[in-house]
Amino acid sequence: MRKLFIPVLVLAAIFLLMSVFVIQEGERGIVIRFGRVLKDNNEIARIYEPGLHFKLPIADRVKVLDARIQTMDGRADRFVTSEKKDVIIDSYVKWRIEDFGQYYLATGGGNAMTAEALLERKVTDVLRSEIGSREIKQIVSGSRNQQVPQLGSELDSEAVAEAMEVEGERDKIREEVLVDTRSSAMKDLGVSIVDFRMKKINLPEEISDSIYRRMRAERESVARKHRSQGREKAEVIRAQAELEVATILAEADKTARVTRGTADAEAAQIYSAAYSQNPEFFSFLRSLSAYEKSFNSKNDVLVLDPNSVFFKYMNNPNGSTSN
Repeated sequence: MRKLFIPVLVLAAIFLLMSVFVIQEGERGIVIRFGRVLKDNNEIARIYEPGLHFKLPIADRVKVLDARIQTMDGRADRFVTSEKKDVIIDSYVKWRIEDFGQYYLATGGGNAMTAEALLERKVTDVLRSEIGSREIKQIVSGSRNQQVPQLGSELDSEAVAEAMEVEGERDKIREEVLVDTRSSAMKDLGVSIVDFRMKKINLPEEISDSIYRRMRAERESVARKHRSQGREKAEVIRAQAELEVATILAEADKTARVTRGTADAEAAQIYSAAYSQNPEFFSFLRSLSAYEKSFNSKNDVLVLDPNSVFFKYMNNPNGSTSN
C-alpha cells in the first residue's frame, strides 16, 4: 500500500495542477473543450474573470484574452477626395473585446493581428467612402474650439486658412466612421470600437514639388505687391518731405530778404544821418576806402588822369582839385 500511495499522491497533485488556472487582472479567459468554446445555459461563451478557476484536465484548454482597451495604429493610406485630389491620412483606432467567444472564433483562435487586420479593413472602407464625398478643406476642419490635426507643411497655407471657415466636417467623418464600423465590428469580430482619430493629413510626395512652387509663386507675388506699395508710400513721403523743405527754404529766404532789406534801409538811414553831420569827413573816408581797395593788388594797373576827382585828396590835402 505504501508503494502505491506515493504514485497516487503524485498523480493527484498533477491532476490538481492540470485542473487549476489563474486569470490575471486585465484579462479574461474562455475554456475550449474538445475544440469547442464552453458555453453557459444561455448558449453564450462562459467568461472567466480574474482569479483562480478550475477546468477538466486534458479535455479543457484555456485561452487567455486581453480585456483592456487596445490601440491599432495603422499605416498611413492614400484616399481620393471629391475634387479628385489625393491625400494621405494616418489614423488610429481604440478597441477592446466585448464578445470573447465570437472574437475567438472570428480571429482563428484569438489572434490579435488577425483581428486588427480585419478591423483596419472595415475602418479603411468606411473612411474611404467619407473622404471621397468631401473636399480637402472639409476634411481638415473641425469644431472651431478644437485644433486642426497635424498637417503636412504643403497644406499649411492652403487648407488651414480655408478649414477655419468650415466647422465640424472632421468631427462628422469621425462620427460616421464610428457609427458604420461599430455594429459590423461587434457582429463580425465581437469587438467594440471605443474611438477613432485622424492623426495626420498630408499630400503625396509626387505632387509636393508643384505645391511648393505654387506656394512660392504666391508668396513672391505678395512680396512684390508689398514692395510696390512700399515704394509708392516712399515716393509720397519723399515728395511731402521735399515740399516741406522747399516751403521752409522759401519762407527762410523771404524772411532773410525782408530782414536784409530792413537792415539796408536802416544802414542807409545811419549813413545818411552821418553824412549830413559832416559831409566833408564822410567824403574823405569814402576816398580812403576806395584807395585801399584800388591798390590792394600789385598786379592791377589803373590808367587815370592825375587831376581827376579820384585823386583829389592825394593832390591836395584840403580835397580841392588843382587846375
